[in-house]
Amino acid sequence: MTNRLWPALTVALLLVAAGPRASAAQLALVRVGLVNSSSDVCFFLADKKGYFKQEGLAVTFTSFNSAAKMVAPLGADQLDVGGGSPSAGLYNAIERGIDIKIVADKGSTPPGYGFQPLLVRKDLIDSGRFKTLKDLKGMKIAGSAPGSASTSTLNEALKKAGLKYGDVERVFMAFPQHVMALQNKAVDAAMTTEPSATRAVQSGAAIRVMGDDVIYPNHQLAVVLYAGAFIKANPEAAKRFMRAYLRAARDYNDALKDGRIAGANAKEVIDILTEYTAIKDPAVFRAITANGTNPDGRVHEASLKNDLQFFKDEGQVTGKVSVEQVLDHSFVDYALKDLGAYKPKTGKP
Repeated sequence: MTNRLWPALTVALLLVAAGPRASAAQLALVRVGLVNSSSDVCFFLADKKGYFKQEGLAVTFTSFNSAAKMVAPLGADQLDVGGGSPSAGLYNAIERGIDIKIVADKGSTPPGYGFQPLLVRKDLIDSGRFKTLKDLKGMKIAGSAPGSASTSTLNEALKKAGLKYGDVERVFMAFPQHVMALQNKAVDAAMTTEPSATRAVQSGAAIRVMGDDVIYPNHQLAVVLYAGAFIKANPEAAKRFMRAYLRAARDYNDALKDGRIAGANAKEVIDILTEYTAIKDPAVFRAITANGTNPDGRVHEASLKNDLQFFKDEGQVTGKVSVEQVLDHSFVDYALKDLGAYKPKTGKP
């Protein structure tokens, strides 16, 4: 028996043992928040391929403009799981005693997988107004939300040019709105996640200046969050959710090749993305720069610590909260006991 068959066999045996618990009438409801980003893909895969249902879970999805707007419903037991940027708002909530945990990688930037690039309007490049990162000074730059991880990405880009975060003007809106803002010249540049980044480039409004994998290598740009109430009230469901999620993360990694969704099972992944998202053209997903997602779930702690320090330096986080207070890898550890370490078909992030 090959190593690749063991995870499926393990889950099958668990479901046989579960008996009636896996029946449709008794599926445990798990409420998941999304940010309309390509890094939502593993949630979609786990749902479409039946991994959640096999674990006895019924999952519902609700969209938010950013993970920062999920913090309140996660803390109020209105969401069980969230997926998005580890924000200043998250750390402030933890400081106030709201129980939310970072439990897994959702989107990161290993080499070649810079899925939230810096875009600059094409007319500004054509006119010579923008030539190097130093020319960002004074520009109006779109982002997703104040205190999001993407603000730290922009800070790293500005540092490369000897600029400060205050040298630019920030405008915050949902990622899909970045495309129209660039087209209407309401902003000069944007830190825009996929697939909106590719749509902005394909529209002719913007040019991809630099991938965030170059700006900020191995940046933990998006994470999976668990509400404390979910962990306490439904610990077994939280464990099973992670097992399903990591199975999907491995399917996703098998679809990656050279920074694109172009691997062995790419068609399956792209078909699911076109079904679950507002973008129905498969060519868009074939063209995007894919996000990295650790198939073994663990996050880049050094990146989280760097971002938290930036939030503190900017006065967006004023308490003594630490990454260690927020991070909980126990659910990943549980899932890996059953699934084992990922065995890639080829070299992937």
